[in-house]
Formats: sequence, structure tokens, C-alpha cells
Amino acid sequence: QVQVVESGGGLVQPGGSLRLSCVASGRAFAGYSVVWFRQAAGKERDFVAHINWDSGRTYYVDSAKGRFVISRDSANNTVYLQMNSLKPDDTAVYYCTASPSTLVIRAAGAYNYWGQGTQVTVSS
Repeated sequence: QVQVVESGGGLVQPGGSLRLSCVASGRAFAGYSVVWFRQAAGKERDFVAHINWDSGRTYYVDSAKGRFVISRDSANNTVYLQMNSLKPDDTAVYYCTASPSTLVIRAAGAYNYWGQGTQVTVSS
């Protein structure tokens, strides 16, 4: 099972941008789907974006469409989440996970392995 490490979070003003990184360890992402979730304080962990590593096909939660871009870097075995036009509602801990399934599974409970998360705070 691939393990992941997230980074790139921080404090940003509304309208700003951040790029989160999810690096694989233990094995490569090839053959996996890589998924970003986020969890705001006191709330459930919610699906944000999904990428099929092999095909590059992507999926987004409606609130992220047009603002976030998930992409992959084969040379560095890394998945990025570029977040633009950030809003206070985007404030959360962002988590990365991976699955050997190609299905777009939006339930956090379906995933067994998580990184430590990276905090994103959008505030003026």
C-alpha cells in the first residue's frame, strides 16, 4: 500500500492561491487513484478532488470546479492540488489518500491510509 505525505498548506487571504503536494512513499502511484479530502473543524472529512494516475482523468466536488486543479508529476511521484480564488469556506485540514481502485469513491470511510494532513487557513 502506498503511503502519502502532504505539504503546502498555510495562511492565505481570500482570493489567494496555494498549491498542496502529496508525495508517495513505499511505492509509486502507478495503478492508483489519488484523492484529496478536507476536514473543517467539527465537520466530516469531505471529498475534494480525484485523479486517476494512469489516465490522468480528474473529478471535483462542485465547489472546487473552476478554482482547484488536481494534477500529477510522474518524475517526482507527486500529486498537486492547485487552489485558486480561495474562500474562507475552504479553511480546513487537507488530506491525501490513495486507492488501487479506479472508481471515484467520495466516501472517506472507504480509504484506509491517510497522510498527516496540511492545514489551509483562508482569512484576512
